[in-house]
Amino acid sequence: MRRKEINMDFIQEMSERLKGNQMRIVFPEGSDPRVLWAAVKHAKDGLIKPIVIGEKAAVEEVAKKEGLELQGLDIVEPGNCEHEDELVQKFVERRKGKIDEAGAVEKLKDPNYLGTMMVYAGYADGMVSGAEHTTGETVLPALQIIKTKPGISRVSGLFILIREDERYFMADCAINTSMDTQTMAEVAVATHVSAKQFGVDPKIAMLSFSTKGSAKSDTVTMVADATQIVKDEHPEIKIDGELQFDAAFVPEVGKKKAPGSDVAGQANSFIFPSLEAGNIGYKIAQRLGGFEAIGPVLQGLNMPVNDLSRGCNREEVYQLAIITAVQAYLAE
Repeated sequence: MRRKEINMDFIQEMSERLKGNQMRIVFPEGSDPRVLWAAVKHAKDGLIKPIVIGEKAAVEEVAKKEGLELQGLDIVEPGNCEHEDELVQKFVERRKGKIDEAGAVEKLKDPNYLGTMMVYAGYADGMVSGAEHTTGETVLPALQIIKTKPGISRVSGLFILIREDERYFMADCAINTSMDTQTMAEVAVATHVSAKQFGVDPKIAMLSFSTKGSAKSDTVTMVADATQIVKDEHPEIKIDGELQFDAAFVPEVGKKKAPGSDVAGQANSFIFPSLEAGNIGYKIAQRLGGFEAIGPVLQGLNMPVNDLSRGCNREEVYQLAIITAVQAYLAE
């Protein structure tokens, strides 16, 4: 039987880190009932300082319908932002000749661009969007404005899977439609960093339909090569592959299929060989396994911007805001 590793509620543990370290999180979808509920709850709880973007009348109408009190909640209206002139100028400078002032003014009417610019300019510490917008609509402004960390060429999407005292990490489940050796290696390294941020000693399994050469294909070779890149460049990372999921997760199977591995049968972080596999995998765990799925948490950006699933519930919005705030706090 699989040994459970976590003894403390994950969200409570993350919340403890934020006490006395209030981060400003901007929500571009302020008139979405789920988002507004989460923002209002955060305003009451005091863990983060929420900022919602939306037409004030529309936000107030939703609040009235949902029975929500807006005290302590900052509302920023697109086209009527206190810092708009500054944001326009910084946007033009950041895009380096790819947009003029008139174009920047128009772009900042888009709540995702406005929220991203607020983070970039220092008026917010992180952003949570995606309840109504696609991943592309959320991520593109971040890639254009916030950009990736030095040495990172790709953003990836991590899901944190939680069930009672269990905690696992899965990537890439949201971003990279085309996986190759270097991308998979970068996703593994980014997931290692994320897992440590969230209090876990990561043991990373590079997943495949093959374990240690039991089958051969171009994809199997890609996974094995990506694993070797990480081992060569980051010997401190506990990683193994290629591994089938049962060999990665079940101790008895791991011992049989990959004897001597310090990851097989003990993995808590799983890197998928394609976006299809990752997206399907986390949703199976969520819907059939009864895990809470928090994410996607975007890995590799200079500042935290995170993307909700459009099928999210209000608690997931609340939780992802906490994750985003922790990322912002640890980046300071």
